[in-house]
Amino acid sequence: MKIGVVGAGAWGTALAQVMAQGGDVLLWALEEDVVASINTHHVNDHYLPTIQLSPMIRATGDLADMAECDALLIVTPAQHVRATLGALPDSATPLILCAKGIEAGSGKLISQVVEEVRPQSPIAVISGPTFAHEVAAGLPTAVTLACADASLAEKLAARVARPTFRPYLSDDVIGAEIGGAVKNVIAIACGVAEGAGLGLNARAALISRGFAEMTRFGLALGAKAETLAGLSGLGDLVLTCSSTNSRNFSLGKGLGEGQSAADLLGNRRTVAEGASTAPVLRDVARKAGLEMPIVEGVCALLEGKVTLADMIDALLARPLRSE
Repeated sequence: MKIGVVGAGAWGTALAQVMAQGGDVLLWALEEDVVASINTHHVNDHYLPTIQLSPMIRATGDLADMAECDALLIVTPAQHVRATLGALPDSATPLILCAKGIEAGSGKLISQVVEEVRPQSPIAVISGPTFAHEVAAGLPTAVTLACADASLAEKLAARVARPTFRPYLSDDVIGAEIGGAVKNVIAIACGVAEGAGLGLNARAALISRGFAEMTRFGLALGAKAETLAGLSGLGDLVLTCSSTNSRNFSLGKGLGEGQSAADLLGNRRTVAEGASTAPVLRDVARKAGLEMPIVEGVCALLEGKVTLADMIDALLARPLRSE
């Protein structure tokens, strides 16, 4: 099974490196210099410069080349998935979604976007606690591989699994997606706590209550509780909320130190998905009548509607309630 990876950021490149252990991989990059760097020097200078890439990886800047692949990993930023899918060759090739977020405007999960744009393509999701540089370096990693088609799931798992990259199968596509989307927003809040010097107790509280918000939101949209408590939910949440290796945690840390959201987001080459997901998540939750106070606080801070002190005070002043 020849794998194509659509998106040559750090995560897409890391996934290509893992997939190359099992055969040829075609990696699509938007930037011409990234294509040249990978094909000439076997290094992605822009996004993963410390990793020597497998010679089994070939980069391309032409999405039409993806027609030769048997399955495609979609690793572009969530807000660009719809346009990217529309530019791919028309086929029924299985799509493995690795982007984490909710589409702005429509409020749709990425799998729902695929169902609109490419209804003929079977869908799977890879999500879990993964830092790209660790995956690319071959450090042990476990992920959720969610697919409603059990037969396809087994075929994909056999191709994806490597000695240090272990997929756990699930049929809960929605749950796997929601965990990956919500945790990015909670990670911004945890970064804020770090930057503001609020301590480890505060971070643990945010992770716990953030998980409650993730679960509340997920169950309302049809996710399974066990998926949200697994690798793609709680596992990813704990990792992302605990390290400056996370772009979302780093963004929050900058906010907690008093920097403006505009400056922090304007100076980034890579994407902090939580910043785009937060307002969409808030709006979907409001329409569903769901309380998500941490998400609300992150949105207000990103939008400049409250000061850091006001955000902290608002969360601490909420009425007492049962857990």
